[in-house]
Parts: sequence; structure tokens; C-alpha cells
Amino acid sequence: MSKNESADRFDVAVIGAGQAGLAIGYFLAQQGRRFVMFDSADSVGSAWRDRWDSLVLFTSRRYDSLPGLTFPGDPDGYPTRDEVVAYLQQYAALNEFPIEFNSHVQSLAERSGAFVVELRDRLIEADQVVVATGPFHVPNMSTVSGQLAPEVFQTHSAGYRKPSDVPEGRVVVVGGGNTGFQIAKELSASHTVHLAIGSRQTPLPQRFLGRDLFWWLTKLGVLEKTVDSRIGRRARDRDTLIGSSSRELKRRYGVGLKPRVVGASSRTLSFADSTELEVDAVIWATGYRPDHSWINAAVMDSEGNVRHRRGVTDVPGLYFLGLSWQYTRGSALLGWVKDDAEFIAAQISANAAITLAEGRTNQDEPLRPPHAVGAREET
Repeated sequence: MSKNESADRFDVAVIGAGQAGLAIGYFLAQQGRRFVMFDSADSVGSAWRDRWDSLVLFTSRRYDSLPGLTFPGDPDGYPTRDEVVAYLQQYAALNEFPIEFNSHVQSLAERSGAFVVELRDRLIEADQVVVATGPFHVPNMSTVSGQLAPEVFQTHSAGYRKPSDVPEGRVVVVGGGNTGFQIAKELSASHTVHLAIGSRQTPLPQRFLGRDLFWWLTKLGVLEKTVDSRIGRRARDRDTLIGSSSRELKRRYGVGLKPRVVGASSRTLSFADSTELEVDAVIWATGYRPDHSWINAAVMDSEGNVRHRRGVTDVPGLYFLGLSWQYTRGSALLGWVKDDAEFIAAQISANAAITLAEGRTNQDEPLRPPHAVGAREET
């Protein structure tokens, strides 16, 4: 041991106590596993709490429940950020999950038939590990941001909270996804706002013929289409704009529309159509990139993306949960992460049974756990 104390041993260690971690915790508890959950924040729901104040989900409460607890309120209404935080806190308290807060995992590695989780003050051993830290780790900032003058206010959407935090004057929101549109709408009531859209997304209404969009997607089976299906292969790299459109943004909110930002100098942004704008503030709604540099296991490709099959990696006993398009469009959404969580829990159970059988039979050539029990492919 590199730290001068013996490591505690668990059946499963779950890294991350957000919606994905809580969902897998539910199923592990159902199995009677001895598990522990680590989260670097000081409470449940920090990823949501750190978003902007007025955030509203684009899925209705009907589709925002974790296993075993219905999301409270009007099922056809759309919950706020604070409602989601309160729900997650209630869920964790109700299930009495063994969560250790303020526990930043510094590294994860395999050693002597177990996984070793390194914390700041101690080591933890686990037979199996679920990495449930989600898909959003490090804010993406364009290199253009460094070309703007220091007096221009800049923040990533991760740091944006409310309009009063943004200086008066002209604001450019960069990024044409759901986040960029929502922030541009909110700022338009108090600022002169332009939205720079690098790539067009397909706009879908939040409600259609009196029904929520996700009611239709569920009814038509779209949300069951896997990443390997024809629909999944086409859709996985295309974000969908829900409840917003460029036309509405311009006509109803008075937001100017610009193409991709291609450069900057002093207080001026340059765009792909050769136009320029002098700006007072820029909000970079440009997404996130993953950071799994702390994981010492051969599960990443050359671009740093996780190699997996519905969260099951090539390293027996190591799983991921809550990734975008981990298996379906809903894999990273609050109300659908339970499906992948239940699947991963089944893998954990199967792996534990095989390990137990190996110990009893002492086979010369140990069995290997199935790569993905119950996995299927669609065309």
C-alpha cells in the first residue's frame, strides 16, 4: 500500500453520486451488495445545482423518475433545477445510500485481483467498480476566447447563473444547442443578445397535438432504438433542439442570429459570414469534454472516449454508467438512466457469481465474465 493503512474492501465501489450513481445504488441495495459511493461534492445533486438558476428540464416530470420513487408534482409539467436537486436529495435520503461526500477519487487501478480506489487520505479496494460520473466533465472553451480583450466579460455556460451577473450591453451566446437557446432567451429580457450557431440542429416542439414530445418518442419506440440501430447510428452525433427554434428566438425574443465564430480581436468577434460584432460579454455554451485521465485501465480509445458495450468494458468488473448514448438516446437522461443501471447491476451479479464459482471449483483456467449479459443488437 502506498498509504500507511490497510484498505477497506467492498463488493462494489460507485464513483459519482449523481443520478446515475443513485440509480445503480438502488439496484445494488436490492441485491444486498456491500457497496460504497464516492462523490467529490458536499451533497447530492451538485451537477444540477451548479447549472444556471432558471434551468428547466425539457422532459416532463412524468419521465424524470428514478427507480422506486415517482418525481413529485404535475406529471405534465416541467421541473426546475431546484426541483431536481430536491428530488435527488430525497431519493438518496430515502434509500440511505452509503455515500461519502467530499471524497475526490484521485485514481483507479487494478491490483492483485481487485480494483484500488485512491482517495486523498486512504485506499479502498473493491471487487467491481461503476464509474458513474456522467458525460460532462471539463467545459469546452474555444481558443478564440483568448483573443478577446480582458475587459470583455466571458464565462462558459457552466459558470453562468443569472442575467444580473452579466454586464450591460451586447452579449453573444456561442453555441446553438438547448443550453445556448435557453440562456439567450433569458438574457434577451435585459440585454442585446446575439446567438452564434455553428451547426444547425433539428428543432422539435416540446409538445405536439397536446402531448409531450417524449410521450410520442416513447409511444413510437424511438427511445428504445439502440446506438447500434440504423436510427441510433444516425442520431448519436446529432443533438436535437427541443422546444426552441431560430425563428422563435428571432421573432419572439428579438435575438440576433449569427453563424459560427471564427475569430476575435480586442472587443470584436468575427463570424463565418465575414461579419463582425463589438461585444461586451460572451457566454460560451460550447459543451463539455470527458476527462477519465485518473483511470489507470486500458478502456480508452485514442481520443479519450470509453470503449464499452452498454457500459461493460473489456476489463472484467469495470463499468460505466450515464454516458451519452451509452445504449439509447435516454442513457444520460434522468428518467431513463435506470434502464442501463438495471442492466449493469445484472452484469455485476453475473460477475460475482462467476467469481464465487471460480473460488469454489479452483479451476485451472478461470471463467471470464460474459461481456454483456442480455445485450442485443438492432438493425
